Amino acid sequence: MSSVAASPVVTPLAFPEGSPINFGASVTGIDIENLTDADFAVIRSALFNHQVVVFKNQSHVSPKAQFELTQRFDPAATSYGHGKVVDAKRSILHPDLKTIPHQPQVQVIGNGFVPEYEGLKNIQLRHPHHRTFHATTIPDAEDLDFTRFYRWHIDAALYGLAPPVVTTLLAVRVPSGRRQTCRYDDGTGDELDVPLGTTAFVSSYTMYDQLSPADQEFARTTKVEYAPHPYVWMSGAKSRPDGLGMVSEGKEVPLDQLPKIDEAKIQVLPMCWRNPETGKLALQVHPSAVRKLHLADGSVIDDLAEVREIVHRLQRPGIAPKLVYAHDWEEGDLVLFHNRGVLHSVVGAFAEDEVRLFRQCNVAASFFPEGPEAVGAAAA
Repeated sequence: MSSVAASPVVTPLAFPEGSPINFGASVTGIDIENLTDADFAVIRSALFNHQVVVFKNQSHVSPKAQFELTQRFDPAATSYGHGKVVDAKRSILHPDLKTIPHQPQVQVIGNGFVPEYEGLKNIQLRHPHHRTFHATTIPDAEDLDFTRFYRWHIDAALYGLAPPVVTTLLAVRVPSGRRQTCRYDDGTGDELDVPLGTTAFVSSYTMYDQLSPADQEFARTTKVEYAPHPYVWMSGAKSRPDGLGMVSEGKEVPLDQLPKIDEAKIQVLPMCWRNPETGKLALQVHPSAVRKLHLADGSVIDDLAEVREIVHRLQRPGIAPKLVYAHDWEEGDLVLFHNRGVLHSVVGAFAEDEVRLFRQCNVAASFFPEGPEAVGAAAA
């Protein structure tokens, strides 16, 4: 018989007085291993209203239950969000993921050596470090005290497969103690005190809401074309120091050197995605994978440097330090986030002996996000 409280409780996360962060909630009183329809209705509403939902003390949750919670947002979805990575050796995603053999939609990520976990043996995990992805780097002597946002992103293949609705992250082992200063290193002087190995989140609704009326109109009427095989395409390029998109140096893999391209799989998605419960618009763009912008008048901006500058100008205010929720992980934390309503980033630099073990799950959606054109449409 479960000892879990019978009544679910949703509590907005607490932030310092005056903080403009307006998303995030914790949920208690739910047994994730034995979810009822009523429980899931509470979780679903919390997710679409708060975007990031935290469940504490969930170390007992199995990979199967984690997958089932994730899939419940889209029951027709079955496969991992990136599918089978084509040309894995060149893909920037390749080093960071280990698949749980008995639950292939769930990945193991982290840092350090793990002798055995969920059927995986002698695995060497590698926390993504900005020196492997950024055009400039923090000096080695400062590496344990200072860090950067590695890559602001959406969990999405952006080629063929539709972006997952949600992602779940479960903290199995978490190094504790120290904190780091996350530097933007973009000339603004912006920086943020963060817990070691935090996952940083920002609201894409806030990102849209604080645009000027003219920029909101541009965002509502513009579509983003993503590169084919984007994680192979971008593998030769390097990131801006704030982790929000790439530096334009002509280092992308030429299209004729990518795996075979199926034109039907190239994605042209709205710049703004509509929340299915609130109707609010999120400025939801994966800045590293953008290739072209399709404007309202039918014209296309295909100069890559210009495309990136436009997207960065629109998104950068939304990652200001005061708007970033840096989750302070504790072992047993299960975080469910709305992959179509927030951007997130890995943060942090670990010492070799600091072991971090997490489980990640998302599934490629069975449907694409709705754009702003659905706002105000007559009900069926």
